[in-house]
Amino acid sequence: MPKANSALSRRAFLTSSAAGLAAFSSIIAFRANAQAAAGELLMVPAAPNPHGAIERLFLLHGDPLAGPIRKIVTESGNPVPAPTMESGARRVLRLMHFNDMHNHITDMHDKRGDTHRMSQIVRRMQETRAAAAENEVVLLLGGGDDHTGSVFDELLGWEPEEFVADAGYRVNSAAGVDVAVLGNHEFDRGAEMLRLGIEKDARFPLLSANVHSSAHIARDRDYTSAAVAEVKGMRIGFIGLTTQVDTRIGQPDDPDMGVASPVEAVRNVLPALSQVCDVVVILSHCGYGTGQSRSGKAGADRMIGEGDFDIAAAAGPLTDKPVVLIGGHSHTRLNAEGLNPDNVIDGVLMTQAEANGKYLGEITMSLAADQGRTGWFTHVGLHPIKSRDDRVAADDPKFDTFEKEDDYDAAFEEAHVAPLRLALQSKLAEAIGTVTAGDAVSTATVEAERYVGENALLNFMNDALVKRSAGFANGTVDLALFNATAILSGVAQGPLSFGDWYDVMPYADQVHIATMTGAQIHDMLQSNAKRIVRPEEADALDFSGFISRGFLHFSDGLRYRLVLGDAVADARAEDITLHGQPLDSMSERQFRVAFNSYVRLGGFSEAWNGKAIGAGVPGQIQGMDLRGLEYEESGLVYRNEIIAQIRQDGGISADAATLDGRLTVA
Repeated sequence: MPKANSALSRRAFLTSSAAGLAAFSSIIAFRANAQAAAGELLMVPAAPNPHGAIERLFLLHGDPLAGPIRKIVTESGNPVPAPTMESGARRVLRLMHFNDMHNHITDMHDKRGDTHRMSQIVRRMQETRAAAAENEVVLLLGGGDDHTGSVFDELLGWEPEEFVADAGYRVNSAAGVDVAVLGNHEFDRGAEMLRLGIEKDARFPLLSANVHSSAHIARDRDYTSAAVAEVKGMRIGFIGLTTQVDTRIGQPDDPDMGVASPVEAVRNVLPALSQVCDVVVILSHCGYGTGQSRSGKAGADRMIGEGDFDIAAAAGPLTDKPVVLIGGHSHTRLNAEGLNPDNVIDGVLMTQAEANGKYLGEITMSLAADQGRTGWFTHVGLHPIKSRDDRVAADDPKFDTFEKEDDYDAAFEEAHVAPLRLALQSKLAEAIGTVTAGDAVSTATVEAERYVGENALLNFMNDALVKRSAGFANGTVDLALFNATAILSGVAQGPLSFGDWYDVMPYADQVHIATMTGAQIHDMLQSNAKRIVRPEEADALDFSGFISRGFLHFSDGLRYRLVLGDAVADARAEDITLHGQPLDSMSERQFRVAFNSYVRLGGFSEAWNGKAIGAGVPGQIQGMDLRGLEYEESGLVYRNEIIAQIRQDGGISADAATLDGRLTVA
């Protein structure tokens, strides 16, 4: 990349930048009650993150979904002037980015040592900014899904009175994140808890142009559709987009919240935004690909709906300004070895930095004033974040690939992460029991079995919930179920801590109790039979990843034989009994069935919502729609109920976690 333009002296650069900012400032005179008119977005000044690099920040208020935005205006109704970058100037814009951190701020491990992921990012950001030329801008951006995935989630709580901290947003603020997008997992504990986390701990703007109508989180108060940043005389526009497919809409306490088409949103906003900016950044938490796409942690095709391919194809023709798309949601590693030409659609560069803090992405652009895409060029890549393993000896060839003390900012870790760890310390280490079930519940066994048949750990979990229901305020349940993708690991023989079990069940599911007839349970099993991974396809799938078909496991009251047949369409459940009685003899009888939140809400990409099952299942086979059942809200956290039963039992024994033939595959 070029260094500072030799024709631009330091004094001229600073003077021209200041003049441009001053000219823009002179026309911005807002009143508190200013409102955007139809077809307009109102440019409202806001405080940038004090730890970030943005000099002036403006949030764009108004409705981006009512129709095309004709113009972006000031409070007085005057259009915002063209970008302030002086003619003939060139700037270097360096965008550092991460996505799908899932609260992997610091990964703690007794034997390997702690991996300080965010503190490594901070260290690299400090070095990058220190080395920047005077005409260079370095920003840090978040690609969404900062929540759900590590024990730090427990600090957020489930109710406002339980709130301690939003660990992800608090640490991101201290790290200097300049702008971020709302991901789907931000809503896992409900929009009310998200609003509280934003209010208490987010010191950077959160964007989504297509989330709307929530009862708890309000556009233009808690988040906005788009933003404009000014740094060193350059104006950068941002649009945020959230996946339609996997965001938890339809929550009982927020029934009207919706997620509109991201393509519609970008078509409405981008033309007007690009007119007032030198460059536009789309923060897309929608997933790499289109429709059904297999990438990242997907073990098979995964439904993503309108993804980054669709967004880039829509955005490219709308402007001749440089546009880059920083992605998320699909956990895809893109451009790790430099630019892959396949990741440019209609002139829009797409990239993504996998997930869980494994990489810090970088896009570096050289931008020339008034030349649009014809006068820019770019570099793109990923910087690995090192994992820790103190067991590796210094003479091991891989020794340097692991994190050492000088790889992370120890002062940042002490100041911002250590207090959160202290708040979690007793929770993490808390012993909840002892595992004596051996390899039957190991991670290797869970990964090998959860998609293809019966699994001892899932048997244990479903049986545990039925036992716990004896004390439920709204009564016992006849049956419990859980989807295979909702457990991410197994457990090791020996002592079991809260942190160990959190690794098994990181998702924020609550218990919902449905009333189902025997006939409905029969239909559910027939749909489930078509979701199992069949022997003839197993070799082509990654069993450690998400095979998002929604294959369900059940408690021991339900027993059946799954007949594969000659093809997926022929797969069926036979010889079904419930509590020892043939299910066919109880078609009209009603039963109480415990669901986790994800399946109760239709399974999203796992298609318990009437849509085609997908994920590699041929023939566009329609999944059963479970959303219309009659549900009771228990108010209970699924994970906490399983932990309570583990405590009561003293752990997980071979008798409690066993293969008992409740499911046989023929």
